[in-house]
Amino acid sequence: MTDSKAVLLLHCPDRQGIITDITGFITRHHGNIVYLDQYVDLLDGRLFMRIEWELSDFDIPRAQIKATIDELFGERYALYTSLAFSDERPRMAIFVSKMSHCLYDLLARYRAGEWEVDIPCIISNHEDLRYVADQFGIPFHVWSIAPDKSNRARVEREEMELLRRERISFIVLARYMQVISDEMIAEYPHHIINIHHSFLPAFVGAKPYHQAYERGVKIIGATSHYVTRELDAGPIIEQDVVRISHKDTPDSLVLKGRDLEKIVLSRAVSKHIERKILTYKNRTIVFG
Repeated sequence: MTDSKAVLLLHCPDRQGIITDITGFITRHHGNIVYLDQYVDLLDGRLFMRIEWELSDFDIPRAQIKATIDELFGERYALYTSLAFSDERPRMAIFVSKMSHCLYDLLARYRAGEWEVDIPCIISNHEDLRYVADQFGIPFHVWSIAPDKSNRARVEREEMELLRRERISFIVLARYMQVISDEMIAEYPHHIINIHHSFLPAFVGAKPYHQAYERGVKIIGATSHYVTRELDAGPIIEQDVVRISHKDTPDSLVLKGRDLEKIVLSRAVSKHIERKILTYKNRTIVFG
């Protein structure tokens, strides 16, 4: 308990006194606040806040903290709240197909101890990257999907069974080239992170680098976002770009883009692990 912290994310209509009430509640119960960040969307009139405090002297049992906050302030301020604890490590499943660059980057950061996360399994629709999982000692599970998708429902049921058994808290699609079903999205709302090899909303769908080449754009990008039912249209977490020129070919765009993809995806995963993302409507507020 000495090193444990509570992390509260909230949003609500902006009203005077919210921050004072929340911080005062924490202080009265002997919580030492170590992080507070807040943002007011003036167009929507909505407050977004992330607050983190030490639990060593906090006198409310952790199992009762969220219920107490909701009871005291939920109705008064129309709060949406999410509570996590720093000593509860998220459990991440990685989905891959045949491309290894994002997978290697994620696993290298994991092995280097950059993230407080566990990776109990890697799931794929091909055998190609089993050797990567073996290098890092992580179980690799393959479910082949028929060309006509006739077995996709069964495959996803079995994948979901594995995810529940491994107590997976969020999923990362590291260039997984399959559409995720509505059922899985509903099971993990705003907890499935994808990397798209384009600066969305430009060039959605397949072969965006080839689309960019044909269009003659001067920058290409990568976008990490939460998966929703609409393809490549979920709340955007992280983006970056690199300049290109008329000298570039589709192949050189792919190579430049892959460097961006792994960096952008890892930034998004970091923010999710650190509980620094709030989603509202189809947008994200990403705290520093």
